[in-house]
Amino acid sequence: MSAPDDRKPGPVLIEMTSAAAHTPATAVPVPEIGGAPSALQWAAAYGARPASRLGRLFWAGFGGFASFVLALTAWDFITGLFARNPVLGAIGLGLLVLLLVAALVIGLRELAAFARLRRLDDIRRAAQTALAEADLPAARRAVDRLISLYATRPELAPALAAVERRADDQFDADGLIGLAERDVLGPLDLAASREVEKAARQVALVTAFVPLALADMATALIANLGMIRRIAEIYGGRSGVLGNWRLTRTVLSHLAATGALAVGDDLIHSVLGGSLLSKLSRRFGEGVVNGALTARVGVAAIEVCRPLPFQSAPKPRVSVLLQRALSGLFGRSEAAVEREG
Repeated sequence: MSAPDDRKPGPVLIEMTSAAAHTPATAVPVPEIGGAPSALQWAAAYGARPASRLGRLFWAGFGGFASFVLALTAWDFITGLFARNPVLGAIGLGLLVLLLVAALVIGLRELAAFARLRRLDDIRRAAQTALAEADLPAARRAVDRLISLYATRPELAPALAAVERRADDQFDADGLIGLAERDVLGPLDLAASREVEKAARQVALVTAFVPLALADMATALIANLGMIRRIAEIYGGRSGVLGNWRLTRTVLSHLAATGALAVGDDLIHSVLGGSLLSKLSRRFGEGVVNGALTARVGVAAIEVCRPLPFQSAPKPRVSVLLQRALSGLFGRSEAAVEREG
């Protein structure tokens, strides 16, 4: 018979051998609801990857070598034509000169597109610095550059005149930049939001109603590229082919940096409602997810292309944009969406 245990009952203390090893940073990430990511999530995550130095070196070498081969081939072809017949050589040389002139014009247009995008970035950085340092003279310079940017757009002439007239009445950087933001960028923000809604609606409809393999990915890619280009045009940063590619990578990098690539079930519930969502098919759910991701890409494009940061004007909300885009498709009126937004 064992002796009775005299220890009093109390809390049990369990020693952790490595407490520092178990932190939220080292925890296993929670899997996304619904299994595999959608096509647009995969495309956005792939496009946001930073380019490696080895890859840049490869493409630079490949481009240089291809240009060298094409130049030698054209030279041999033209000299061969001249050796065969001077008239044929002259025609070939004229066509080559025409091709080179067209390539030069395209290159200059691409450089101008890069310059326009850089101008938007410079104005936004100047405004952010003025707001952070509460520097009124710096804010005035940023607003002057904004007025100069839109001086050639007649639809903004009344707003620009109003800002110039009321600028001297502002005595702090917040008030001055907020004035320019509301009066000048307000109509542009509305137009950019409409473009986001149109693209989100198109992606959602194609994903839901076209049961073709890779149709959602192709539609999302085309719609998002077109949406980003049109948003850049709205804010004055018309981009060429290379400029649009750079802008798209910037938008996707902004999405990755802000962690906006994932779409939670709470967003879909806020758009459609739990009871209706449970009655929808899988294709309709994928359409809503792709539409929500397109709306998030659009919001990121607005933040990247906008020449002023969101300071006094409210930033577009993804849920409101998606509700407006899908209003009427799932039995919700646009007036109800406006009241909720």
